[in-house]
Parts: sequence; structure tokens; C-alpha cells
Amino acid sequence: MENDLLSAQEVADILKIARNTVYELIKRGELSSSKVGKQVRVDRQEVEAYLTRTKSVDSKKLLLSTQQTARATVTQTFNQTLEEGPRMNELIICGQDLSLDILANHLNTMSDTLQIFRSFMGSYNGIYALYQGRVNVATAHLWDGDTNQYNSTYVKKMMPGIPARIIRIGKRQQGFYVQKNNPKGITGWADLKRNDITIVNREKGSGTRVLLDEKLRLMGLIGDYIEGYFRECKSHLAVATTISRGGADVAIGSETGCKNIPGIEFIPLQTECYDLIIRLADAEKQPYRMILEILSSEAFRMDLESIGGFDTEETGKIIPI
Repeated sequence: MENDLLSAQEVADILKIARNTVYELIKRGELSSSKVGKQVRVDRQEVEAYLTRTKSVDSKKLLLSTQQTARATVTQTFNQTLEEGPRMNELIICGQDLSLDILANHLNTMSDTLQIFRSFMGSYNGIYALYQGRVNVATAHLWDGDTNQYNSTYVKKMMPGIPARIIRIGKRQQGFYVQKNNPKGITGWADLKRNDITIVNREKGSGTRVLLDEKLRLMGLIGDYIEGYFRECKSHLAVATTISRGGADVAIGSETGCKNIPGIEFIPLQTECYDLIIRLADAEKQPYRMILEILSSEAFRMDLESIGGFDTEETGKIIPI
């Protein structure tokens, strides 16, 4: 199995591109990756799948194309914006979920001047970036095992002295991804105690990783002793793909995250709350008033329901902190 995991340089050699371009493909989600220790690794089958998707395009021409240059410019502009903090008419939204694409589309419809940037930082890092003033909007699904609440306790602790407002996007199911027919007979969290189970994990700071670590803490387990605990992927899609290929026995993710991935079964374990967070001082400013209006609208609710996996009963609700 180790021989099937390629380094960034090995992927670059196969694709005949620069190593930095490999990292850019991973960042854009065009190549799924995992983390072994501190090193990024890409499954050989993922590289073959990427070649199949792009076989009709000369890779050198692609890298020199106007479209690719434009993408690089956008990425550079976003990185500079994120480092310096948002400027006038810029809005940086943190989060990975498809619901944020829907939100961005609604915002674009309402405003021709607002520049919207997406940051794919996980829940924990997103709240921290909001506290630092580097982003305008954070989203989170952080479960507190001591209070059995989502997000509010983290916002209070991570944004001291900065009043915030939490608005519900929706509720969804978190659970296990296993191979079709569930060959290991996995049913719940207690199965992580078994010696014959290997996992593929999410990155530190993601809501899914926090959920796992909190569950392990409450069960008195140390993640270091679980086979695969240090192998990290940066998206639901990446861990689901790893499971479908037999790279691990189980992974944790949202119900929507494994859709359209063949050979995967989803075992629901917990209903989670996915929320949007802004600074209270911003709540009456025009871009944020638009966000609140959109989240409370029937149109947004219908769009959210159309992608599946979301309970929208509380969509748009202000959550007390």
C-alpha cells in the first residue's frame, strides 16, 4: 500500500509539471491527497484518474494557457487578501461546504460591486482567522463533548472580548464511511477500539477531526494508537475516495460528502449543526445584512434542500451564545 502513495515530486515527475503546480492542483481540489506524518501523499490511482480526465489536453499547453494564468492571478490576489485582511468591497468567507457556494451565488446576484473570496480553512482555523480580522465570515461545525453543543462554546473561548453572532445554515448527518456491504461490520464509535480497524483522518482544525477527537477523549482512547490516525486528508471527498479504494476501513464525514462516490456506505452517527459566524459589530453593515437576508429567505432554503443532506428547519435562526 505504501508503494501506491506518491510524494509531490513523484507526482510532478509523472505529470511532467513543477512540484509547486502539484500543490496548486491539490489546493484547488483537482487532486485528492492525504497526509502521512508531515508529508503530503497522493494515491497512484488518483494520479491515473487525473490523467484520464485530462488526457485530451496537452499538460504543457494547459499550464501556459490564459485560463491557467488567470487562475494563478486570482490565487495570488486571494492569498494577499487573506494575509493582509479584507479590504473595502471584499468579503472573505471561510468554509468548505457546498452551501457556501450557494450563498456566494445569492450575494453576487444582489451586488455587482462586492468581491467574494472563499477560504477553505477548517472550522477551528476559520474562527481564529475571524478573531484576527483576516476574514469576514467563518463557518463551523465544532462539537463540544462536555456540553453536547455545537459552535457556541468555541466562539466564546476563541473570540474573547469580541461579541459575535451565530446564524444557523442547517443541520446534517455526520457518520462513518465504510466500503459497500461493510465487510468489517462497523456500527459505531466503539469499533475504533478494535485492533483490526484502520482509519483515514481529517486534518487538525476541521469540524470532523474535532468530533472524532472529542469522541475518543470521552471514551478514554488516545488517537495515536489507532492505525491510520496520522494519515490526513483535507476534504470529505478525499477520505471517501480513500475508503472506496480500500485504503482504510473507515473514515468520518458528512452524509453529503460521500455522494456519487462508488462503493461507499454511510453509517449515520450524529446530527450536527453547521453555522455561520460574524462579528456583532458588523451585523448592521450592508454585506452582512445581505447575508442575514439570504439565509432567512425561502429561495436559499430551497437551494439548500436541492443539494440534499440538510435539515433546513432552523436555517436562518440566530443562535444564542
